[in-house]
Amino acid sequence: MSDDEVRHVFQIIDAFDPDGIAKLMAEDGTMVFGNADPMVGRQAVADGLRAFFTTIAGLRHRIVRHWRVGADTIAETEVTYRRLDGRDARVVAVSIWRTRDDGLISDYRIFVDVAPAYATV
Repeated sequence: MSDDEVRHVFQIIDAFDPDGIAKLMAEDGTMVFGNADPMVGRQAVADGLRAFFTTIAGLRHRIVRHWRVGADTIAETEVTYRRLDGRDARVVAVSIWRTRDDGLISDYRIFVDVAPAYATV
C-alpha cells in the first residue's frame, strides 16, 4: 500500500466517515478495535464506528511510519482525540490491516489504549 493509500485510510477515519471506511472493507471483512469484540462485515464496521464516533468530538492521526509486509500494512500513528469536553488527549496507536488482491481490506486491527480520551480530569 502506497503512502497515499495509507494517508487516505486515516483521512477517511479522521473525517468521521464510517461508511467510507466500510467501503474499503471486504464484504466479510473484520475490524477489531482494542480489546473490543470483532466487527464482522461492512455494516457491522460502519455501525460500530458510528457508535464510537458519538463518544468523541473528533480525532486526528499523524502517521509516524508505516510498513508493507506482503498483504499487510502496519502503521504507527500518534492519535489526538478531541474529547466531548473540548480537551485533547494524545495516544500512540498501531493499526495493522490485510489487503486482498482486489484491494479491499479483509482484516483491520487497531492496537491502542483509549483510556486518556475518556479519563476524568
